[in-house]
Amino acid sequence: MQPNPVKAVFASKNPGKTKEAAAILSGLGISLVSMAEYRIDPAIAEDGETFEANALIKARAVFDLTGVMAIADDSGLEIDYLDKKPGVRSARFMGENTPYTEKNRMILEFLANVPMRRRTARFVCAAAAIRGGGSAAVVRGEIEGFIAFAPSGENGFGYDPIFLVPGYGLTMAELPEEIKNGISHRGKALVKLKAALEAGGRRA
Repeated sequence: MQPNPVKAVFASKNPGKTKEAAAILSGLGISLVSMAEYRIDPAIAEDGETFEANALIKARAVFDLTGVMAIADDSGLEIDYLDKKPGVRSARFMGENTPYTEKNRMILEFLANVPMRRRTARFVCAAAAIRGGGSAAVVRGEIEGFIAFAPSGENGFGYDPIFLVPGYGLTMAELPEEIKNGISHRGKALVKLKAALEAGGRRA
């Protein structure tokens, strides 16, 4: 007889993002729900200086509020030509409420006339989990690429339409979902997090 799964809360109100995380973390014996499903909406100050710090801040805030396992991620876009900006402040670049169509347009303006070889960039994701007793795990996943010359694709969100994936000749927003999830920074981070949780995590 299979034991009942342990409830865990994913520090996101996005059900699609939670569903993706639940699929990758399947087999751990946890039932992952979003903050919306758990009916919480905490105000979390994501003021860390790294993706890892912010992921831990979010996970700790949700854990302290619920008392159950909390999983969080923090991700962003680093553009080498812009000294790795927008980086850890990717979601707040030009203001949190500014549409990503406008954020992407501004980035393309910053890189106007910059040749492809100098448009190197990467998506970064840190994923963290906090469990009872303060046990924590935090990992990082990345995907290298380039900033395209124009946005393209509808199968994505955020900076996906301007992030060109080497080897495919397509932006992240043009890739089929099954390919995107297999190579994405978030997918890589969650796979590493699953391995860390299976191994028992580390103290933080």
